[in-house]
Amino acid sequence: MYPPAPLLVPRETTNKCSVNGYEIEGGSMVFINAWAIGRDPATWENADEFMPERFLEGGQNPELITFGFGRRGCPGMGMAIAELELALANLVYKFNWELPKEEDIDLECKPRATLLRKKNALRLIAKVVM
Repeated sequence: MYPPAPLLVPRETTNKCSVNGYEIEGGSMVFINAWAIGRDPATWENADEFMPERFLEGGQNPELITFGFGRRGCPGMGMAIAELELALANLVYKFNWELPKEEDIDLECKPRATLLRKKNALRLIAKVVM
């Protein structure tokens, strides 16, 4: 996965707790690394490969974390997904898409402190379907 920001908004712990053997004091600021969660080999087979079929089952498992989960899950998730599906359906319906000059899509990112950026811009050619 390619989250827009590798680190989610920081959270503050309310109580002392233990996570994977690490003791975290109450009142500590905790950052969730969404980029690392999306590439965890303990969760994903071939974790560094883009495999869209992983998400065909609806994507409501916590490993995806795109919209969060549980009490702190995004209340706008349903609307965001519906808008995305509508926009994508319109783009697929109205255009034929091509890569210029038989190029491959480069999914490599430049590491940044707060945002991920593509190393090379994605270029596509859209041809209107008549």
